Amino acid sequence: MMNFVVKTLANAGALAVAIWLLGDITLTGDSTGDKALTLVLVALVFGVVNILVKPLVQVLTLPLFILTLGLFTLIVNALMLLLTSWLADKLDLGFHVEGFWTAVLGGLIISVVSWALNVVMPDGRD
Repeated sequence: MMNFVVKTLANAGALAVAIWLLGDITLTGDSTGDKALTLVLVALVFGVVNILVKPLVQVLTLPLFILTLGLFTLIVNALMLLLTSWLADKLDLGFHVEGFWTAVLGGLIISVVSWALNVVMPDGRD
């Protein structure tokens, strides 16, 4: 359970950095508390998308991963971010990603920041 909380917080932090760096990724809310709650909920949606959908997409596109020596991962990450944006819209969460190339850059930022946060945060497996 602690590992799940740590990964969700790392995703929330990574999403916050992407929102801060890229103007076309937006998070809306009436107050700072609303924005923080929305960010955590979006991080949960992003985590669920990465757990359920991403492995299926990776298996179905395995030849492209091999052909591009893994660079297709950037495209898959962008698609997962766009799917998260779409789901957030359906769930009335104030999160939106504008455009595919923004999603590619956002996915790259989120991957790097999430990896770095997961390295420094405890994983709860003590």
